[in-house]
Amino acid sequence: MTRPSGAAAPPGAVVLTGAGVSRESGLSTFRDPDGVWRRVRIEDVATPEAFARDPARVQEFYDARRAQLADPAVRPNAAHRALAELDRRWPGDFLLVTQNVDDLHGRAGSERLLHMHGELAKARCLRCGAVERSPPRLADSPPCPACGERGGLRPHVVWFGEMPLGMERIEEALARCGLFVSIGTSGSVYPAAGFVATVRGRARTVELNLEPSEGSALFDEARQGPATRLVPEFVDALLRDAGA
Repeated sequence: MTRPSGAAAPPGAVVLTGAGVSRESGLSTFRDPDGVWRRVRIEDVATPEAFARDPARVQEFYDARRAQLADPAVRPNAAHRALAELDRRWPGDFLLVTQNVDDLHGRAGSERLLHMHGELAKARCLRCGAVERSPPRLADSPPCPACGERGGLRPHVVWFGEMPLGMERIEEALARCGLFVSIGTSGSVYPAAGFVATVRGRARTVELNLEPSEGSALFDEARQGPATRLVPEFVDALLRDAGA
């Protein structure tokens, strides 16, 4: 669908997603009482120091998460599909920034997508710097697909204490956007938790979450409910209003 002649283009849009958008696909969040992050200490598996201290344990932890992601029962849900449709049809600038390391947005069809915390399905070589699709088990010390060296691959995920990926591109998109939407985030992990403050006052800000985040009061609008209901409803209304 095209806009009527003379109609103003919609504003640039930035959508931020967190673990809550994948929860209904069977992936646990930090807050789940029986989730994976309640059974391990972040300091033991998700920091550079943990990897230096006990690389085998860290590799086994991420190998298990990668195996879970490969389970046929784990697949994109209605929220992922709605955001892919928004990406496809939004006629203005658009960037979907996810804190999730799963590949469900990509599987749903999102293309204007940035994984600020890396991707579980990829591995990074500490010897040559190449980022490639990860073998199923990094704990087995497979050779790097690029340089052939063994023992140098690590999960391509951003651990606590490391710099998120793509920050320059994210900051540029935030500077241009007229709409910022946060979905399924706790509002406690920076720098993502600070994005709403960056655009507040010059962009429409909307939070879609199962429960109010720590920064919920900073948003112009906040709606609570499951992502599989809220996100498709919001996207349908947004595209209708934009004439897209």
